[in-house]
Amino acid sequence: MTAQEVKEYFLKEKLVAICRTLPTEKLGKVAKALVKGGVKILEITIDQMAEDPATVIKEAMQTVRDAVGDQLLLGCGTVLDCDQLQMAIDAGAAFYLSPNFDENVVKMAKENGLCAIPGALTPTEIVKAWKAGADIVKLFPADDMGYHYIWNLKGPLPHIPLLASGGVNPETIPHYLEHGMIAVGTGVSIINRDLLAADDYEGIARLARKHVEVIEKYK
Repeated sequence: MTAQEVKEYFLKEKLVAICRTLPTEKLGKVAKALVKGGVKILEITIDQMAEDPATVIKEAMQTVRDAVGDQLLLGCGTVLDCDQLQMAIDAGAAFYLSPNFDENVVKMAKENGLCAIPGALTPTEIVKAWKAGADIVKLFPADDMGYHYIWNLKGPLPHIPLLASGGVNPETIPHYLEHGMIAVGTGVSIINRDLLAADDYEGIARLARKHVEVIEKYK
């Protein structure tokens, strides 16, 4: 997919599941559960504490591909600098997300055909990220700011597509979308740690389905 096609896919599906530091032996099963639940986009975060994060992310991405093929659109999250973006590129990511905005990372992503989704919080940061070439801007942490803040942002900035990350679950998703978010990202409300510890992949699939159904109802 081109960066524009990835952006349009986000606009259509409106949900990205976030997978953070999962054991490799569980990752493939989680990917299958996500697909079973109707999830179409998966972010695998770069482990900032790993001794060799490049190898870890590459193996994680390949594990998911081996498990579900191309049923999940894959990207990398918590990409903090250009070195880490290169890890994402080498792993075959179609997009990157970040909690922060770095102009050099956005530029490098665009040069390499990735959909760029940097993070921002304030109007100044959001506009800077957009002008730098971001395809979508991740509002993070969205839940700490509240819906009224989001509503106020969309007044002067209706042209900038925003993705909400933080506090996303089936109860909050409609509010985020109603207040102008084009998509949402969530990890623990789908990949529940207790379910994961119990190897309850059917439970994870059910949680995924709840999120997808809420979005389908909103559409």
